[in-house]
Amino acid sequence: MSEVYQMYKHILIATDGSDLAASAVKHGVRLAKSLDAKVTAVTVSEPFHWFDPHMVEGAETAYTEGANRTAASVLGTVADAARTAGISCETIHLENEFPYKGIIDTAKAKDCDLIVMASHGRQGMAAILLGSQTAKVLTHSAIPVLVCH
Repeated sequence: MSEVYQMYKHILIATDGSDLAASAVKHGVRLAKSLDAKVTAVTVSEPFHWFDPHMVEGAETAYTEGANRTAASVLGTVADAARTAGISCETIHLENEFPYKGIIDTAKAKDCDLIVMASHGRQGMAAILLGSQTAKVLTHSAIPVLVCH
């Protein structure tokens, strides 16, 4: 068995549910299958921000419920792909002001030895204003990162 096969035993797949992230999920699951590695899938929601005291009552609850439904769908897709491939997969949805930190912290906490993610998620002005979470993971992670296009 080559050294690379011994290196990656637990792969973190970070996804936001975008089409590009779906491609990274497929790649990460195939890689895990070929290495006989387990997978942890993570999606990170940013917390609700209260900007206006006149905001409709229940807005925070609606936001949280929507984020949870979206996360369940996104992570369900990864879990289904892993199940089809015959590999172990844990799913995690967390809330963090800085998604890149949530991804890195999860990888560390779960003792992952590789992070797989898409080159970018958001499009247009949102990507420019918020910056690329992938670039931030690459900059701050001590764990190797495989970036998929």
